[in-house]
Amino acid sequence: MITDIELVNQFSTKLGEDYASAKSYVRDIPTQALVFVRSFTHKLAILIAEQHHLEFSSPNLYDRIEQLNQRRLLDVTAIRAMHKLRSDGNRGAHPEKYHLTQTQLVALAEKSIKQILNLVAQLYPVLHSAQVLAYQFVAFDSLAGRDLCYRAMMQNDHHAQYLVAMSLKAQALMAQEQASATALDAKTASALATTQDEVQRLFAQAAYWFAQAAPFEDVALYEHGVSLLHGYAESGQVKQGELLIAQAAKAGITEAQALLGYFYLVGSTVFAVDVEQAKVLLQQAAEAENIEAMSNLGVLFYQENDHQQALAWMSKAAESGYPQSQYHLALLLAEGANADSEQSRLWMQEAASQGQLDAMLHCATEILHNDDAQSIELELAERYLHDVIKYGHNVTAMIELSVALADGMLSRIDVVQSAYLLQQAKHFGNDIQQQVIEPLWQSLLMQIDSVIALNPSKEELVSLQQARQFLE
Repeated sequence: MITDIELVNQFSTKLGEDYASAKSYVRDIPTQALVFVRSFTHKLAILIAEQHHLEFSSPNLYDRIEQLNQRRLLDVTAIRAMHKLRSDGNRGAHPEKYHLTQTQLVALAEKSIKQILNLVAQLYPVLHSAQVLAYQFVAFDSLAGRDLCYRAMMQNDHHAQYLVAMSLKAQALMAQEQASATALDAKTASALATTQDEVQRLFAQAAYWFAQAAPFEDVALYEHGVSLLHGYAESGQVKQGELLIAQAAKAGITEAQALLGYFYLVGSTVFAVDVEQAKVLLQQAAEAENIEAMSNLGVLFYQENDHQQALAWMSKAAESGYPQSQYHLALLLAEGANADSEQSRLWMQEAASQGQLDAMLHCATEILHNDDAQSIELELAERYLHDVIKYGHNVTAMIELSVALADGMLSRIDVVQSAYLLQQAKHFGNDIQQQVIEPLWQSLLMQIDSVIALNPSKEELVSLQQARQFLE
């Protein structure tokens, strides 16, 4: 019986290389595994197109999968599977933006490998006019990660150094996200300090290996510039970082072109605003499928009042699965000549479901203000508000959830949690927000005192007194 890697190699040698690489990195460098998952999906689309003599009209993977769909070259389940792999590949590029932990990222990479296998088994008869052979799945291992570390340290392998640095950077960003999520909880202060130390250590190690690989690999040069820009190891190197990013952009690194285009769009330490130069760079990166470049290009055209181009590029970014673009597209579709309230609502919900904090707040607020909201919707609104508070420390979300819990809008009254949220809102709120918080503060105090006056049970009294302490 053949192995899973042998099966994919028989299906296509080129795809087999990506599959084997993706699988080898799953446990230790899941972000890199998901990069190969996306590459696999790209090559699969090309393979199907070549078999049917189809010429793609766009370099964008979403558009290519849809072109296969429109020509009915694959059935609906295969198209959905390819879109799922595309989306998972995008998540691997920015795991922190989806609030993923390292464990969740490994699970996502493992799931993507299994989805690739199922898709290969489904398409094998289509491409080869033969039944798929019986195969055995070989368990994941950590050999690739160990081998990378050995090559980076002992053999001075510059590509291995870059990959090790990328793994460390991804771990640092996810740890930083989790540290931010626990910053509101006083009970976790000790653990938070430990996590922040770990974040700093991971960033510093990533910066070291990027610096080692930078003179030899342009993509590492870009990442080295980013590490200087954001002070992974030490602060005060912004100018040098921006210049290295520009150097990488000149060398053709897509991510560098996207970031340099953003510098020219909004201005930076080194680069003054130059909309035409921004447009050139963002267009280059967008056509190479950089999702953030697509999104920023949409913003650029919107600022120029070219709403048709703004809508086109924002739609491409949104369809590629980028939550920030989905949110901006929802806003764009809510106004002007392009207004489409139903599509705006759907994109807002999609962005919220993928963890875009502004979209989550918007959807939660709409649900809470809807008198006909169902219990399942109210549960979703509460979860969204908790996540917006957890990851964004958003004062508006604190106020909304505090009011909902005090007024019984979530099918229960919880004055302790309501008072705690109001206390946090007061601590983090600006002057305008304080004007909203003050009457709510007094109202909740009166509500607590009035219930205490009714001689509640001993257990209820303890909760009410705890709530009052938050407001003293």
